[in-house]
Amino acid sequence: MIPRYTTPEMERIWSDENKFTKWLEVELAVLEVLAEQGKVSKEAVSTIRKKAVISPERIAEIEKETKHDVVAFIKSIEEVVGSDARFLHFGLTSSDVLDTSLALLMKEAGEVILAELERLSRVIKSKAFEHKHTVMIGRTHGVHAEPITLGLKFAWWYTELKRGTLRFRRAVDGISYGKISGAVGTFAHLPPEVEEKVMEKLGLSPEPISTQIIERDRHAEYLTSLAILASSFERFALEVRHLERTEVREMEEPFSRRQTGSSAMPHKRNPVACEQISGLARVVRANALASLENIPLWHERDISHSSVERIIIPDSTTLVHYLTRRLAGVIEGLRIYPERMKENLYLTRGLIFSERLLLALIEKGLTRSEAYRLVQRRAMEAWEKGLDFFPLVSQDEEITSHLTPDELSQIFDLTSSLKYVDYIFRRVFGEE
Repeated sequence: MIPRYTTPEMERIWSDENKFTKWLEVELAVLEVLAEQGKVSKEAVSTIRKKAVISPERIAEIEKETKHDVVAFIKSIEEVVGSDARFLHFGLTSSDVLDTSLALLMKEAGEVILAELERLSRVIKSKAFEHKHTVMIGRTHGVHAEPITLGLKFAWWYTELKRGTLRFRRAVDGISYGKISGAVGTFAHLPPEVEEKVMEKLGLSPEPISTQIIERDRHAEYLTSLAILASSFERFALEVRHLERTEVREMEEPFSRRQTGSSAMPHKRNPVACEQISGLARVVRANALASLENIPLWHERDISHSSVERIIIPDSTTLVHYLTRRLAGVIEGLRIYPERMKENLYLTRGLIFSERLLLALIEKGLTRSEAYRLVQRRAMEAWEKGLDFFPLVSQDEEITSHLTPDELSQIFDLTSSLKYVDYIFRRVFGEE
């Protein structure tokens, strides 16, 4: 992970120190349950808890010899605890510790991301209400379509983000499962009630049935939900990038006083933050594909998934946390130009009202084909000659034979196109 794209919270969660602390937490939870059942002395458990010290450096040294991280971890604890450490890892296989601790780490990372998503949601909602009635042109295929408001655009983002947040919250719940079922999931050395009590202590649920590992569809769901969030972030960022183009210039991402846009051209103010969001979203999506590749494993397990997960899970959670915070800063500091939006709105000289005119003629009794022919004829004339659409329509005898001057004026009235904005906001946000 490139340090520039990380956050202090995620650095702590995915540090070796925290990882090994979670391993020890799982081992101790098992020992506590075994002590409660009288299979291990409570004094031994107390000694291990007091004396156990996490030393990532020492674990790394031992692993150079053992070529096995969990064995190196256990040996490092044995060195400082003494003979009572013989109870560590009693009846367990490595994946009991690794998969259960990974669930704890992914749950912890997920909760941090969810908190940041809630903040982003509040930022977008605030912008939606601030610009509820800021009129701009809506575009389809990149071409002017009909009027919208900037507030509606933010409301669309808000609902998409809420869906993504809910999807990820379900994925966090779905990953919050652990296992203490042994080498092939048969509880050959420890009974199921040990697993159940251990998971209760750890705040996880017991995997109903497992092999040596927890099946990787859970992890893939988590990673793909992160990828969908990142893709939504890219959609929002891409919109800002389009609207920041010189020819459009309806909004810009924040640009600080001493910021430099280009090493060669002093006038440049580039959407670098939004481009960064777009680029890093691709990495998160690529990681999601790798998580899907991790689902098919040999028999009760192989190890091909492990090396992949050591990269994609820390990287994806870290990137999405970073991107969420980055996007919130962009949206909060957006430079918005309502006057430019108004200029662009009328760039096509009234053609944006063509559908309203079409429907009005149909309501007067014309067939759709007849009405379409009349409107398109004048619309194409306005396009090709750079003329205002309203005078052309007002002087067209075929059109005015069906519509009065007052009716035409109402058709070209901007407010009538946006009469349901308040209603849409109530549907999205409730009564505000």
